[in-house]
Amino acid sequence: MNRVLICGSNGLFGQRLALMLSPQTEYEVLNTSRKRSFVFDDRLFDYTQLDITKKSDVKSLVSSFHPTTIINAAAAADVDWCELHREDAWKINVVGVEHLIEAARKVGARLIHISTDYIFDGTHGPYSEDDKPNPISYYGKSKLASENAVRIAGIPYTIFRTIVLYGTGIGVRDNFPTWVVKNLRACRTIRCSEDQFSNPTHVNDLAFAAVKGFELNRDGIYHICGSERVSRFQFAVRTAELFGLDAGLIQRVKSSALNQTAPRPLVTGFVTLKAQTELGMHPMDITQGLTLLKRELQGAGRK
Repeated sequence: MNRVLICGSNGLFGQRLALMLSPQTEYEVLNTSRKRSFVFDDRLFDYTQLDITKKSDVKSLVSSFHPTTIINAAAAADVDWCELHREDAWKINVVGVEHLIEAARKVGARLIHISTDYIFDGTHGPYSEDDKPNPISYYGKSKLASENAVRIAGIPYTIFRTIVLYGTGIGVRDNFPTWVVKNLRACRTIRCSEDQFSNPTHVNDLAFAAVKGFELNRDGIYHICGSERVSRFQFAVRTAELFGLDAGLIQRVKSSALNQTAPRPLVTGFVTLKAQTELGMHPMDITQGLTLLKRELQGAGRK
């Protein structure tokens, strides 16, 4: 039986993995996060508290549960926060991963690690798995450092890089389209960059890839993203149109006008041929992803 340890189960991606894997009889799943309790009913989901920055706790839990796969969905992913809190960001994004690597090595587990397009500088996307990283933000630098730690560890591993992840979850911070919907419903004007391009990714696509990664024992790096590359402004307009909201409230601006703390790569996007060929990926386009998001929000009572 596959014994799967999910770290960061209370986040957007972690919640989706829990919903996908926990009901399956062929998996024994243990969900974990830094919080004391799980967002889902603990009578239906096995859950325990785990802070991956605490080495002894990671070692003890992995030794007792003895997973065949560890999925690291835990990260400090707020780009501006990481720029301002570098020591804390490094502790979560790098040191915590090193703890998981050491624990995985001792039990022979595969480590599934999630990374980002922010390891690239955004000068010539879309990027393939073989393109040379060059992060320009501290968040990107910490994620690249964690990738490197995983790659040289000598353990079975799969790294999934993704872009602008979106979807719904309980108690998770807004992602780009949910932020757009919330503000436009409140009739608030928003500013979105016309010069930052990438491929928004519905969380279901990333969860599908992660499961395929350990089911098929795939080693190496895979790029996972939606099938369409758009600017943030275009993505916001598409969101407004699909949700029937006023796109006139969306202002088109240059990224430099947003005065963001951390620099962003302007033109990314991924080449996903490897994931499509080896994992059977069929990534959603923007209409498919936003339509699913709308149904999820309606199901959660957030019409």
